[in-house]
Amino acid sequence: MNFTLEKSIEILERTPGVLTALLQNISDDWTSRNEGGETWSVYDIIGHLIHGERTDWIPRADIILSKKPNRNFEPFDRLAQLEESKGKSLTQLLDEFGLLRKKNIEYLRSKKLTGKNLEEKGIHPAFGEVTLSQLLSTWVVHDLNHIAQISRVMAKQYKAEVGPWIEYLKILQV
Repeated sequence: MNFTLEKSIEILERTPGVLTALLQNISDDWTSRNEGGETWSVYDIIGHLIHGERTDWIPRADIILSKKPNRNFEPFDRLAQLEESKGKSLTQLLDEFGLLRKKNIEYLRSKKLTGKNLEEKGIHPAFGEVTLSQLLSTWVVHDLNHIAQISRVMAKQYKAEVGPWIEYLKILQV
């Protein structure tokens, strides 16, 4: 499927509702545990999504669309949520994510992007030149990736409990 802004927004605007429906008012056992080691809990993932709403997608789109000669992106702190989320409930994080996402989609729509805009480039610190359409496509896939990650983290809470059915549950074999 080729990139279109409207198809992308179909996913971006649904992500907060999907996450709220899945996670609102469930036991902390589902949302506070991770997969071991340096992995993230569901709570951490929601914090990460919030940090991205503030510092990644729209700020980088603005850099690409600017007329400035320097279109270098600031490096993204993938662990900032570990401090930023402290003291907040999961409900607060879900609400914050929903509000930020709504604001960012409204802002994105207000830009009235053209095909030419989507071809404009910025400079990613690791990848070099990237286009606006690549950035926006990545935003969509990033959401879907973290929805899958949340499902996997939650599923693994019952890994031992499923017994022999583990053989049929690919999510537990990752």
